[in-house]
Amino acid sequence: MLSELSIKNFAIIEQLEITFEEGLTVLTGETGAGKSIIIDAVQLLAGGRGSQEFIRHGATKAELQGMFMLDADEPFITEKLSEFGIEAEEGVVILRRDLNTSGKSVCRVNGKLVTIAILREIGSLLIDIHGQHENQELMNERRHIHLLDFYIGEPIERALSTYTEMYDKYKNLQQLIATKTQDEQQIAQKIDLYSFQLEEIDAANLVIGEEEELEAERVKLQHFHRLFDRLNSSYEAIATESHGLDWVGNAMTDLEEAASIDTELLPLSETVNSSFYSLQDVSHDLKRLIDSMEYQPDRLNFVEERLALFLNLKRKYGKSLEDILLYREKIADALDQLVNRDERLHQNKELLAQYLKDLEIEANELSIIRKKAALRLEEGILEQLKQLYMEKATVKVQITRKEPNHFDANGFDEVIFMISTNVGEPLKPLVKVASGGELSRMMLALKTIFSQHQGVTSIIFDEVDTGVSGRVAQSIAEKIAMIASHSQVLCISHLPQVAAMADQHYLIKKEIHDGRTTTAIHNVVKMERTEELSRMLSGAEITPLTLQHAEELLLLANQRKQAFRK
Repeated sequence: MLSELSIKNFAIIEQLEITFEEGLTVLTGETGAGKSIIIDAVQLLAGGRGSQEFIRHGATKAELQGMFMLDADEPFITEKLSEFGIEAEEGVVILRRDLNTSGKSVCRVNGKLVTIAILREIGSLLIDIHGQHENQELMNERRHIHLLDFYIGEPIERALSTYTEMYDKYKNLQQLIATKTQDEQQIAQKIDLYSFQLEEIDAANLVIGEEEELEAERVKLQHFHRLFDRLNSSYEAIATESHGLDWVGNAMTDLEEAASIDTELLPLSETVNSSFYSLQDVSHDLKRLIDSMEYQPDRLNFVEERLALFLNLKRKYGKSLEDILLYREKIADALDQLVNRDERLHQNKELLAQYLKDLEIEANELSIIRKKAALRLEEGILEQLKQLYMEKATVKVQITRKEPNHFDANGFDEVIFMISTNVGEPLKPLVKVASGGELSRMMLALKTIFSQHQGVTSIIFDEVDTGVSGRVAQSIAEKIAMIASHSQVLCISHLPQVAAMADQHYLIKKEIHDGRTTTAIHNVVKMERTEELSRMLSGAEITPLTLQHAEELLLLANQRKQAFRK
């Protein structure tokens, strides 16, 4: 639920801090006092379209912030936050939006910068705003099928899960077939291209690790003479007469004789002795290497050409020989698909036809579930409308089928809520119902049924009771209070019957400070509620009679609310 709302430099609001509670909160006040501005602020906070015109004159930016408290039974919101890498510690979600004079917005969720699209997606789970002229979910025919599915619940979710799995297979295969039936000239060009590339790669006879071996060999071939000279010089230093081994041999003999006299010299004698034979082995190895070395200019040319070939292939097909061979496998498969496309296309079309049959079965199951539930929903809506004094209304949840073999993510059903509010009048789509009072009552009937299925924490009604009075006003007040018994509801209203049902009542007023108009908010409590209801009843002067009537309204409202919440 929305717990705290902070508004700064927004329209005529300079600074406003509002605390909200569970249940029904009603905002009342004179026309133009700024009630709808507060709802506009909440709407922008939930990702609505912003404009620099919202910024209070003389300010550089408008700042909006709302704190929402999540219940334990709202894991779908925390799951959505997790998708965007946002944590909701202790079940708290804080939305913030700053509007700058440049027209740009800065949006944050729990301190993390997000796009307006992400803010809107998260906000839609937290707030549902319905105004007299807003194109809301209930007034959007494309959403009617989702509302029906919300009403059905788990049975349709299970069926949709099975259907979606089949639908994804069908769409993927359909896309594959569309890709494979492209222009014949393009296919021929691809066959030529892939064939050339395969021949070029295969002709190279690539072997993993060969490139590294050739690069090492090239270094030795390029520096053959230098390597030969260094080996020969090393050999001569060790093995020729009057050089290394002769001198080490003399030292070995001398130390052996000295050690026979002084045993402490034995370690030194053994070290020199070991070194003599190690150097002797090295000299033999050097001699063998020197004798085997042969300058091969043709081999160097071969290595250079081979490495140049690798470089050319890497420019075309990958960064390494491994990448080139992986690419080779990829185009070999693609070439096989193209060369044998007629046979494969035939196989895919047969499989698509089977998928279509399976899809028909699953979509038909969805339709059967919806049609059964639609009858129950129609009865529920009619019952609600009777309580709202629209007992002559007729309602139908119309379910029709799309064109043959035409499916979408929801099956083949099209769902439209139809209504006739007068005897003898034909059913018409809900979105075409013109009367404001009738539209308000129809909306409240649906909201009463759907509010537990929509999965939003706060529902906002912006003057949805316009155009009604008397017993209809009382019935609307009771419906709003009933919705508030299981969802937080914020409601702007001019009806005293609605205000009497409030669990929390705020009075919105205009004030002038230092020559500037601003909006102020006052929490109406205790006796003030009676006075405010009396003012709403009379429209101007408060009299003993209007005060008595206001007290009766409050008493009746409390009795009704207790009945709702048992």
